[in-house]
Amino acid sequence: MNNHLEIVVLETSDIHGNIFPLNYGSNQTEQVGLAKIASLIKREREEHEHVLLIDNGDLIQGTPLAYHAIKMASERPNPLIQAANELQYDAAVFGNHEFNYGTNVLEHIIEQANFPWLSANLLDEKTGEPYFGKPYMIQTVGGVKVGILGLTTSYIPNWEEPAHITGIQFADPVETAKQWVTHLREREGADLLIVSYHGGFERDPETGEPTEMLTGENKGYELCMEVEGIDVLLTGHQHRQLAGTKINGVLIVQPGHMGQTLGKVTLQLEDRNGRWAVVQKTSELLSVNGVEPDESILKLASTYEEATQEWLDTPIGHIEGDMVIRDAVQTRLQDNPLVEFINRVQMEVTKVTISNTAIFSNQSPGLPENVTMRDIVANYIYPNTLKVLRISGQDMKDALERSAAYFKQYDGGTIEVSPSFLEPKPQHYNYDMWEGIDYIINISKPVGERIVQLEHAGKPVDMSGEYDVVMNNYRAGGGGDYLMYQNKPVVQEVPTDVSELLANYFLEHKTVTATCNHNWKVIHD
Repeated sequence: MNNHLEIVVLETSDIHGNIFPLNYGSNQTEQVGLAKIASLIKREREEHEHVLLIDNGDLIQGTPLAYHAIKMASERPNPLIQAANELQYDAAVFGNHEFNYGTNVLEHIIEQANFPWLSANLLDEKTGEPYFGKPYMIQTVGGVKVGILGLTTSYIPNWEEPAHITGIQFADPVETAKQWVTHLREREGADLLIVSYHGGFERDPETGEPTEMLTGENKGYELCMEVEGIDVLLTGHQHRQLAGTKINGVLIVQPGHMGQTLGKVTLQLEDRNGRWAVVQKTSELLSVNGVEPDESILKLASTYEEATQEWLDTPIGHIEGDMVIRDAVQTRLQDNPLVEFINRVQMEVTKVTISNTAIFSNQSPGLPENVTMRDIVANYIYPNTLKVLRISGQDMKDALERSAAYFKQYDGGTIEVSPSFLEPKPQHYNYDMWEGIDYIINISKPVGERIVQLEHAGKPVDMSGEYDVVMNNYRAGGGGDYLMYQNKPVVQEVPTDVSELLANYFLEHKTVTATCNHNWKVIHD
């Protein structure tokens, strides 16, 4: 008998509905998607005898294809699950976005899967038992008993519509893991223990120092430090690319999002007097760049893709007025109907009176008279969600000064963008425009002194007052050097992509009137 064994664990996470290597806004090829990942999976299976494949959550939501499949073709098998079945996944874990369509839709999707969905800390409020039935699984691989425990971020009630999660208790993942890891080791006799946690790290994996507000949303570090007996921690949710690091001896990996990379863990085990022990473990990320997509996965999803493309080009609403962008720089110099529309949708969804947003790219075309879903995703190109932060008047002014730094100081010639927003890459998405306040930016003044008027409800903004402001999740986390937002109270989160919110607004209202109240402008002396 061979007393050495190699096991390879492959992880996908935060696929977010991406099967085809495609940007749906431009219809151009992109280095993403499950079809490309499939080619890597098949290659790994050819090269290694013992391979486990686990999805770590946020599989079924995020692209027009995924949205169309659930909203308009729900009578057919879900294409993401069909692809996962074809790839013979061993297990999946629930991500937060699995709940975006409610538990009825989710349970229907679970029934279609040929693999178990694991979650130990999603409990039935009435019984205290795992809500979806299976907290873990035991898989025997080459004689090794592998325990796989599923955990999901317990922060979901802070984002999700209450009706979508009725009856579910979101227990603490660390305390839950302590209970089940002991059970798997002592009762089930697991030789190898893998935790797949749809969550990330609130602390630096190397130093343990907090890297974000310690809300409990991302407890990966605590799982490694406080739970004895974990060999490998598969993570996700934050869309980070992490590999090659151990925390307290626990190997971690996180494979980004959209199918950009495949997480790979290689474990060497040795038989020691009848019990297998891990003697070496490494993790890495396999990129899909340049990888040919797997034809069987493309073929399996082709009819869904054709229907999605047709739907993308079908008008979903009508605009009375003009929301076309003809000059992106000019659009950032004074209030305009497109930005006002996006801000007003954000305000209506969250029921707050102040909002900010950006035009993400100079290629953003604006919205034509007859709006299609493709027009929406061509303008709102990022899979952002919304957060409402409670900030001070001083925070608001500081944020506006940060945006005002987008322009070079005016010297009498052409208005130009500051090099700091162009290098090393264009960052037009870091210039925000606001609704619900009145303000003037004077670009003749030095950076940091450009907000020459700032009012709310007809009165000067109180620098020590508190204001609830809706913005995208990237900005709310301080992205783009908006450090004034970091660690501010989160009043509300909306987990649905903004592009979906905009589309839903057109579907509900049919006709939208372009308005512009000219609440802000850029001037120069």
